[in-house]
Amino acid sequence: MTKLTYKNLLDAGVHFGHLTRKWDPRMAPYIFMERNGIHIIDLNKTLVTLEEASNAIRSIVRSGRKVLFVATKKQAKSIVEEEARRLRMPYVTERWLGGMLTNFTTIRKSLKKLSSIEKLMKDESYLNLAKSERLMIAREKDKLAKVLGGISELTRLPAAVFVVDVRKENIAVKEAQKLNIPIFAIVDTNSNPNVADFPIPANDDAYKSIDIIVRYLTKAVEDGLLERKKDKEELKLHQEEEEKRQADEGTQLAGEATTKSTAKTSKRGKNHSKEKAEVKKAPAKEEKAPAKEEKAPAKVEKAAAKEEKEAVAKVEDVTENKAEPKTNKKTEEKPETKVEKKGETKVEETVEAESTDNK
Repeated sequence: MTKLTYKNLLDAGVHFGHLTRKWDPRMAPYIFMERNGIHIIDLNKTLVTLEEASNAIRSIVRSGRKVLFVATKKQAKSIVEEEARRLRMPYVTERWLGGMLTNFTTIRKSLKKLSSIEKLMKDESYLNLAKSERLMIAREKDKLAKVLGGISELTRLPAAVFVVDVRKENIAVKEAQKLNIPIFAIVDTNSNPNVADFPIPANDDAYKSIDIIVRYLTKAVEDGLLERKKDKEELKLHQEEEEKRQADEGTQLAGEATTKSTAKTSKRGKNHSKEKAEVKKAPAKEEKAPAKEEKAPAKVEKAAAKEEKEAVAKVEDVTENKAEPKTNKKTEEKPETKVEKKGETKVEETVEAESTDNK
């Protein structure tokens, strides 16, 4: 956006104020000097305040909210209406209806009525009405459109109000103050700058002065709309990228799941093939089993023969062992008999000796 220069404002006559006898003392900070009974506005202050107002209004529009343009002065009507329509912003260039902001619900009813009349006039049934009825409907529509045509698309309270002349639009200013709506206003030397949140000291009677300030602010509104559009596109691209990334992650997870499932199926196939191989090997083992069973009887016979031989040998050993103890007994018995006989003879001798002594 091209910035305004000191010379641009001078050429447009922004510096001219009202007569000194009509001044408002609260405008003293914005007055540069007095000349020929007229106050001269300090354009340096005008440039600073204009820059602040443009930045604020741009941020409001960028957030997606509306700015209401109010200008019922003859000099400002055409400019404000043209720029507001170009930007599709609400505007009021005819009489300000009392309660247009504070009693917005009632205004909404009138706007609904206007929209219903417009729909009726577009319908084919409108042509079937009597001429007098059509004239009455058309007059009512023109009356509502003249006063409310600029705010027909306003569905809620505006985020800000731009006023050309604070003194002339005092009702709009009071309603905005009551609802805490920010006010952007062109204030002349005969106005109170304290009623506006963003006062712009300038000549509010000259057409060129109003034109240069209004166009500068509407340019800021246009920039805000473009920035909002750009932000929306970036947000949309970001969302698309996020969705694409999520979709890629989903496909990756699905691929991993499919690979796992294929691995499981392959394992199952291998196990199944192993089972089949085992089943095939089982009959061969069963065939080999009879051959082993045929060999078994021969081994059993050999074992039985061995056992018989061992039993015979054991019997022979036992018989030999029995024979040996008999011979030993015989040899042992003979000495025992001799000893017994010797003992008996000794006893007899002793008995005989005792008997002789007694005698």
